[in-house]
Amino acid sequence: MRQFLKYVLATIVGLLLFSFIGFLLLIGLGNALSSSDKKTTVKENTVLKIELDKPIEERSVDNPFNGFGPVSGSGDAIGLIELKKTLKEAKDDDNIKGIYLQTESPMAGWASLEEVRDALIDFKKSKKFVYAYAERMTEKGYYIASVADKIYINPAGDLEWNGLAAELSFFKGTLDKLGIKPEIFKVGDFKSAVEPFIRENMSDPNRLQVNSFLNSVNDHMLVRVAQSRGLRVDSLKYYADNLTIQKPEDALRTKLITNVGYQDELESVIRKQLGLDEKKKINYVSLSKYESSEKTNDDTDGSGKNRVAVIIASGDIHSGKSGDNSIGSETIVEELRKARLDDKVKAIVLRVNSGGGSALASDVMYREVQLARKVKPVIGSMSDYAASGGYYMLMGCDKIVAQPNTITGSIGVFSLLFNTESFFKDKLGVTYDRVKTNTNADFPAVTHEMTPFQKQTMQRATERIYAQFTSKAAAGRKLPVDSLRAIAGGRVWTGSQGKAIGLVDQLGGLDDAIKLAAQSAKLKDGDYQLRYQPRKKEFFEQLMLSFAGDEEAKIQAQLGELAPYVKYMKKLKTMEGIQMRMPFDVEIR
Repeated sequence: MRQFLKYVLATIVGLLLFSFIGFLLLIGLGNALSSSDKKTTVKENTVLKIELDKPIEERSVDNPFNGFGPVSGSGDAIGLIELKKTLKEAKDDDNIKGIYLQTESPMAGWASLEEVRDALIDFKKSKKFVYAYAERMTEKGYYIASVADKIYINPAGDLEWNGLAAELSFFKGTLDKLGIKPEIFKVGDFKSAVEPFIRENMSDPNRLQVNSFLNSVNDHMLVRVAQSRGLRVDSLKYYADNLTIQKPEDALRTKLITNVGYQDELESVIRKQLGLDEKKKINYVSLSKYESSEKTNDDTDGSGKNRVAVIIASGDIHSGKSGDNSIGSETIVEELRKARLDDKVKAIVLRVNSGGGSALASDVMYREVQLARKVKPVIGSMSDYAASGGYYMLMGCDKIVAQPNTITGSIGVFSLLFNTESFFKDKLGVTYDRVKTNTNADFPAVTHEMTPFQKQTMQRATERIYAQFTSKAAAGRKLPVDSLRAIAGGRVWTGSQGKAIGLVDQLGGLDDAIKLAAQSAKLKDGDYQLRYQPRKKEFFEQLMLSFAGDEEAKIQAQLGELAPYVKYMKKLKTMEGIQMRMPFDVEIR
């Protein structure tokens, strides 16, 4: 009887829960449908409020429940393409009088920040104001805010100005304790993606390359900040070296900011700028609201006879279909093929934001790029990262465009296997035995030590892929193979360094790549439309994903500081076959 009551109670609870979720679904569906046709009307004397408090990704994902209570998506991101488009429209919108910028600690790479910063500089050509406010501001946040006419820091807040750092995690000690032995096969002294498993610190070549590209990113940032604020680069270096900026007043004294004040004080300045009475409410419009406002459509996603296809590829590289944060070779090949066969598409821009992944998948996509460029111009555009497999995708393009602070190169190859025999035997008491029809039928092995012959075979396979990588890169860049290999070896470079050594043709952002593609196809300004691919998910596709939630956001919320390590271990599961990857998770901060 007790069991019966337990099942009845469980059924009732399940029905109630299902009904509640269904109720929320119906309300959310109605809310989404009713708002889908509702356009925000931008009133006169409006200020565009931009809060860079979410991850900045290549494209935003339309969330039908965005902002709708308990079923609002937690993993929403700011789309770089949409943000730049919004700033361009706001620049020419007479109802928008200026921008109120909140940029404390943007979650983005330096190349993405460069594009946002350049878009704000372009906005200022309209003679409209850009004011920035923050309670606390990191160097990334300040890099964006440094273009503002006024920069306010809360009197109790602070500005981080101590230089950039890149910290890598190493797991050799963990693997030793678990009895797991990594088997490494690589080509290139600088191919350091395997170092976390075999070392407790950086090798000398790795330290050299990290120091080189880190200082390249830092020097570029200092030059641009100095230009925006009318300061000297050596002064900015001095402030960082000596921790001069300890409190907001120090930032004010050194002219890094214009004001120390509270948010209401900045809003008083905005009211004065708008000609409003002190008691009058400022009419703000958020980034998302302005994106959905009633504006004249521009040249994107059109169906005209002349098109430039912009194919977005972001994330780790693998075979199969692309995910929200991964590059699937099957998806990208399909998009490249559609653009190649579409007579209306006159040129292609391949936009890559990736530190690499599967060597096989990278080569499959490279082949499709080669086929496409036989019939129309193909221009490569690098985002935050286009390294290793990410560079492989682009090296066959007609031209490559990168930001000065893009991370690229890493032309090298490695294979990684873990010998788990001791772990299973000594830690879990599990042993393995086997029967084989041929000597190497169990190759490659992870439950026992491989033979010297098998290890040599793995190394030769890795070297063969490296030879293929470098020879194709040399052909694509029109360099002698020996010259290409001299700058390869797995070494990571910035975009500005890459241009100097021939890995990159031009410095600039996505817009520059699009202009170059149009020029290569002999298209005039205003004579073509943009078509972004792959398409955004349909409403009901995203609806299901909204309820599923963002897995990475859940991991972050549940594990906090431990989250990066869990994500790191999850990434190991994707390392099947020979890999083209840059060093893991090199975050410059």
